[in-house]
Amino acid sequence: MHRTLADDLSRLPELLQSARDLAARELAGLAERPVVRLDKAPDREALPTGGAGAEGALARFAERWAPGFSGSAGPRYLGFVTGGATPASVAGDWLTSAYDQNGSGAVGSWATALERETVDWLRELFGLGAAHSGAFVTGATASNTVGLALAREWLGERQGVSVSRDGAAALGPVEVLSGSPHSSIGKALSVLGIGRDRLRTVPVLPGNREAVDVEALDAAMSGLEGRPAIVVANAGTVNTVDFDDLRAVAALKERHDFWLHVDAAFGGFAALSPSYADLVDGLDAADSVCVDLHKWLNVPYDAAVQFTRRRDLQVAVFHNASPYLGLPAGEPDFVHLTPENSRRLRALPAWFSLMAYGRDGHREIVERNVALARELGELVAGTDGLRLLAPVRLNVVCFTLAKEPTQERVDALARAVAATGEAFVTPTVYGGVPGLRAAFSNWRTSAADVERISGALARAL
Repeated sequence: MHRTLADDLSRLPELLQSARDLAARELAGLAERPVVRLDKAPDREALPTGGAGAEGALARFAERWAPGFSGSAGPRYLGFVTGGATPASVAGDWLTSAYDQNGSGAVGSWATALERETVDWLRELFGLGAAHSGAFVTGATASNTVGLALAREWLGERQGVSVSRDGAAALGPVEVLSGSPHSSIGKALSVLGIGRDRLRTVPVLPGNREAVDVEALDAAMSGLEGRPAIVVANAGTVNTVDFDDLRAVAALKERHDFWLHVDAAFGGFAALSPSYADLVDGLDAADSVCVDLHKWLNVPYDAAVQFTRRRDLQVAVFHNASPYLGLPAGEPDFVHLTPENSRRLRALPAWFSLMAYGRDGHREIVERNVALARELGELVAGTDGLRLLAPVRLNVVCFTLAKEPTQERVDALARAVAATGEAFVTPTVYGGVPGLRAAFSNWRTSAADVERISGALARAL
């Protein structure tokens, strides 16, 4: 029977209850759900001419699509760096959709004030001072792109040109230096017209490290003969969670002219724990900072935050001048601070989680994940047929086959682990050796899960 919008509106409480019941069943079974689905998805269907109504759509989804959704929000999904969603953040996310606020400007709603409060909480959480301001964006790639866009504008300021007006070509060749940059840095440089090939990798420390050699960075900048540059420092590399010495890198500004961008996508959360906070000592000296929130803050996709000391440059790059918006004045609306005009209120799930669990609750997640990663690292080291590729420094276990770790054999191991439905790990190459990496950032993961992950690895060999 054809359903109309008016029909659905009249039954909205019942429809939301049905959706709630489905979500509750799925979340209750998340820990036992296959971590990934490797089978074929259903064939595409034609667009319906007459709608089935929300109730019919929900039933069709539950029957046709829900069984194939992965358990990526669950405790044994260790691929990439993937968090889950805390109960409070799920509630906040549902309300985000219900209120459907456009968080681009402050007119007519308190939504942007809530985002500013949440940004302030996060700034405090990561040990940044009042000089840093920030905004929510979609993820680490967007956050890095915003930070590097500000760095690009800063370079123009140094040369007496406005890149936002004259274009990136006005700068000429740009120097971007980093020790172990994330792949999103190259993507951002491409988007910004700087160019992927302008990224110059600087030698890292010896001894199985990914942290930049600060002396080598000093020498590289000396070779620029005073030309301003961009330095991308890393607070938590993807393979081994290594940290650049941020304080030492920032100290190079006494001799060199550069914009310091710190990619702290998940490593920034080390600041929550007294045991690991020294790893991000010096973060406050950065000109711009990237932190991803749908990783270790465990809020739903998509959510990240960017911080900068130069909000004036941010407005220069991203302001949206139009008669109906007006020019930015005082505290700029978010429409003038990020690539988006219309934007979802991503801050609300984060606000809920921070309010619900506080600093202490999120510190416990970080410290428990680190302890579990070290436990898995010990189990891997003690498993015949496997070996660690690097020490477990924080929350990622990087390992490979003990013998003949060819790409083909390592990929086969990854597929075999996924086929168990028990765990999921992602491939990498470290020190020229193909390997796998298990990243712990989910609030649900427990010691019992580590045992099951270790068992899945052993069975897959």
